[in-house]
Amino acid sequence: MSELNSFRSEVRGWLEESCPASMRTPMVANEMPGGGKRAQYKNQDTKLWLDRCAERGFTVPSWPKEYGGAGLDKDQVVVLQAEMRRVNARPPLVGMGISMIGPALLEYGTDLQKQEHLANIARGDIWWCQGYSEPGSGSDLASLRTSAIEDGDDFIVNGQKIWTSGADHADWMFCLVRTDFEASKHEGISFVLFDMRTPGVSVKPIKLISGLSPFCETFLDDVRVPKANLVYELNKGWTVGKRLLQHERSSIGGIGGAQKTTSIEEYAKQYVGLDEQGKVDDAVLRSQILSHRMNDSAFALTMKRSVQESATGTAPGAVSSMFKYYGTEQNKGKYELLLSILGTQSLGWGGDTFNDDELNTTRAWLRSKANSIEGGTSEVQLNILAKRVLALPE
Repeated sequence: MSELNSFRSEVRGWLEESCPASMRTPMVANEMPGGGKRAQYKNQDTKLWLDRCAERGFTVPSWPKEYGGAGLDKDQVVVLQAEMRRVNARPPLVGMGISMIGPALLEYGTDLQKQEHLANIARGDIWWCQGYSEPGSGSDLASLRTSAIEDGDDFIVNGQKIWTSGADHADWMFCLVRTDFEASKHEGISFVLFDMRTPGVSVKPIKLISGLSPFCETFLDDVRVPKANLVYELNKGWTVGKRLLQHERSSIGGIGGAQKTTSIEEYAKQYVGLDEQGKVDDAVLRSQILSHRMNDSAFALTMKRSVQESATGTAPGAVSSMFKYYGTEQNKGKYELLLSILGTQSLGWGGDTFNDDELNTTRAWLRSKANSIEGGTSEVQLNILAKRVLALPE
């Protein structure tokens, strides 16, 4: 038996023994395993599954063991993901800690910053939020005005951030601040970390059309941040910020995760029906589903090729913008298809005439619209591709 097959057999046995039955069901919105100091687990199996995976390093399997990972190589990570999907296991941990700030600290953090934060992220002990966008600095992020003035061993931070996802539940924030107002806008930015309990930090949730409030306004009034929490170099935060955006965009672009969900075909079978040949009983819809599936397959193969290329040390570069653009547009198309299949059952917001799947699908359709805005709009991604890939003139 090859070494990789031996690993597969080991993982398969561990999953059968360790993954609770309720963690092999479709994810429920209020059971998302975000972790954090204030986490409350409606389903105690969520916490059990998180702890078991964290003990094995499976929340961040490719991270070094010294920082809470499993130290797996890329082939082993692929096997682990495949085996988790085989049993329909929920992700043990989600959030910006493992998808954004963790990878950035691995690359740019000091030894002390890595020791302080990475193991806590891997265990799900800390919930992170992102302080990037401001009321006047969205697509043009580098025009941000939140200031950080040096004061002895600290920075004094003043300003406002907006669309800070989960800030009302977060323990820490990674934040872009302006430390030199005389430098060019990209050169005068620094990247800092701070505890959300620090005096001067206040948060106000923003209610969305879906009825949820995942986004917040965050106000920073004379917030004292130790200089030891500066990541990388003073005034070089744009370097870290861009790299982190690549991780974010790749994560958003790979929407769907490893867990199985109710497929478009299953919805079509239930709401449209099948003809005598066992095909979806609507030729136009069949064609739309086929086209969507072909695009899904092409996208998956492209992402797989990118993973293989990254194993050689190739930086992600503009490909993260491609993934972000195409993945989010594909996800929006998926929900447009689902609503078309549901017909009038997609119009519900409540009441006994609509089941939970129908209501959740309608809300997910609304939420999918934000995918092409968050992490950089689709227009921004197209501009990046035009400049860096096609070399078109500005």
